[in-house]
Amino acid sequence: MSTRTPARPDQPRSRLGTVADAIDRFSELTGQAVAWLTLAMMIITCIVVTMRYGFGLGSIALQESVTYLHACVFLLGAAFTLKRDGHVRVDIFYRRFSARGRAWVDSLGTLVFLLPVCGFLLAASWDFVATSWAIREVSPDPGGIPAVFVLKTLLPLAAVTLALQGLAEIARNLLLLMKDPHQ
Repeated sequence: MSTRTPARPDQPRSRLGTVADAIDRFSELTGQAVAWLTLAMMIITCIVVTMRYGFGLGSIALQESVTYLHACVFLLGAAFTLKRDGHVRVDIFYRRFSARGRAWVDSLGTLVFLLPVCGFLLAASWDFVATSWAIREVSPDPGGIPAVFVLKTLLPLAAVTLALQGLAEIARNLLLLMKDPHQ
């Protein structure tokens, strides 16, 4: 006698939901971690200003670190923002749509706009980033951060995380659209 449970008709939907939930958790954790970088940016900016105007000292590396942190927040926070539905949208008609109508609009928008843009960003940045890694690109300024190649890596990473979150959104919308509307 087998202890295995028989396949249920809703099993594919459960797997789809499980994958979407896993991507959501990843985006949520990434977003919460990256959010702390804004505090670091603020503290470093205060230090840079205090050093410059209070003591007449400067640090290129500290100034560049604010740019690096800002890039991390912006690029790695994009998927988190999508998950939280925080991106700008023109919702003159959208807000009046039913949940199913919004699911269609969101899915089509993701398929037609978001995923192609992510694909383009990934393809366009690949050689740019690979070249930077190959030469271990450093800051052009003396005393700057010697890791420009790491900064540039955020471009394809942002494309991948944003595309993954877009796929999670499509999966969630698909689950909604597959439900019986009369239930």
